[in-house]
Formats: sequence, C-alpha cells, structure tokens
Amino acid sequence: MANVSTTVNDARLARSPIPVILALSAAIAAFLVWLIYFKGKVVAPEWVLSLPAANAFFNSLSAICLICGFVNIKRGNRFVHMRFMISATVFSALFLVSYITYHYFHGDTKFPAHGWVRPVYFFILISHIGLSMVALPLILATLWYATRSQFRFHRAVARFTFPIWLYVSVTGVVVFFMLRAYTS
Repeated sequence: MANVSTTVNDARLARSPIPVILALSAAIAAFLVWLIYFKGKVVAPEWVLSLPAANAFFNSLSAICLICGFVNIKRGNRFVHMRFMISATVFSALFLVSYITYHYFHGDTKFPAHGWVRPVYFFILISHIGLSMVALPLILATLWYATRSQFRFHRAVARFTFPIWLYVSVTGVVVFFMLRAYTS
C-alpha cells in the first residue's frame, strides 16, 4: 500500500511544475512571434549589428557546455556536470536576452539566396525554431527537477532535453553563418 501512495505522490510531484512551465514557454514564444513579425521596426543603434555574432557565440558556448556536461555525467562527475549545465543555461539565457534585443530593433532577417541552398536553409531554420519552442519547457523542467533533487524525473526529462537543446544550439550557429555568407 505504501508503494501505491508513494507512486501517486511521485506522479503529483512530477507534474506540479508542468502547467507553469508550459504557460511560461507559450507566453515567451508568443512574445517572440509578436516581437519579430508584428512589432514595427525601431531605429537601431550601431552596436545592435554585432548582436547576431554574439548570439552565435553564446549558442556555441552553450553547445560546448552541454557536451562537456553530458560527458561528465556519463563519467559520474555530478558536480562538474552541474557546473557545465549551469553554464549552458547561463549562455542560453544570454543568447535569449541578446536575441530579444536584436529583434526589438531589427525584426526578421530575410534570406536572399536562391537555388539548392534556400530549401536547406529553411529546413534548418524551421527545425531550429520548432525545436527551440520544444526545448524551452524541457530545459525548464529539467532544471526544476535538478534543483529539487528529483533526479529520477530529471534524468527522464533530460534524455529528451539534451539532444534537442544541443541541436537548437548548433543549428543557431549554422543559421548565423548561412545568413552571414549570403547577406554580406
């Protein structure tokens, strides 16, 4: 009987942050859509032009930290894993602030290239955007469970979070370089 009670309590505990995380993620996604596609452009200071490179830099650092964190948890180094994952989170948060700042001034960026590269670019971009919307609630849930020492739930969610977060970080850099190559 204690096992059934424990299982019910575990299930309730695991679900408790999910509605808040999903609502927060949906609000952020809706805000970004409005910011990029519906808000009018504002005169941008010159330093705003350096933000796409900063975004790629933050995404690169996030990807490196994710890989290092993964390697360290596989080796059983929980403390080192935690430090790398916190660093990945900080770099992703810096990316988000920089991304919002850039798009506040700039709006969306058109991809001018034609030919075979255009569908490749849009496949990468659309998968990047779609998975970034999936990654945000997964990242928040993974962090929630880790900070609450609910490692069984943390591990279960992290199995999905890690590859999606890594893909989003890496493709963010790829999108930057493709835009840089065809808009410069």
